[in-house]
Amino acid sequence: MDDHTVAAGAADIDWDAQAGAFDDEPDHGLRDPVIRAAWATRLRSWLPEHPADVLDLGCGTGSLSLLAAEQGHRVTGVDASSAMVERARAKLAGRDAVVLRGDAAAPPVGEQRFDVVLVRHVLWTLPRPERVLRRWRDLLRPGGRLVLVEGVWGTVHPVGMAADRLTALLAPLSPDARVERLSGDCLLWGKAVEDERYVVVATV
Repeated sequence: MDDHTVAAGAADIDWDAQAGAFDDEPDHGLRDPVIRAAWATRLRSWLPEHPADVLDLGCGTGSLSLLAAEQGHRVTGVDASSAMVERARAKLAGRDAVVLRGDAAAPPVGEQRFDVVLVRHVLWTLPRPERVLRRWRDLLRPGGRLVLVEGVWGTVHPVGMAADRLTALLAPLSPDARVERLSGDCLLWGKAVEDERYVVVATV
């Protein structure tokens, strides 16, 4: 299955229709305090220690954006679904955050630059990921970092992006890309998982 086929399949999902139930998934809504704390701990280790400008692409209902804002970061969320954006704005009300409607592959941020581009479970859905990664790299200030949470889901017809493929795509862009395996931490997912789940943190 090539990148175009994968992206076409993901594009068939009506995310506006999915928005109402999106947070019902334990790792989406982070409603369980134990799961929420697990994601908060991981996120803190991936983001800078000092307050930073974080661009959360494909932010969905804003759960990770909210965690980042709670940790003192200035957050810009972007999602293509108006229903997701509406929920994210409600979730982030009163925080140092803004949520924009737009394409994760070409976010509507103009000349603004960020310390972190944070993306969870989005890159695998996009055609030409190598081009998208270059665009995201260009949105970073010198010394900034990409934080890319991805995986491969399913066994019969698996979808996603393996860590080896992502690190190969990042090799021309980052001298320092580390993979952190997440499959074994059931607290992140609300259950035990056997498929490949990971984060790549790449400094540019």
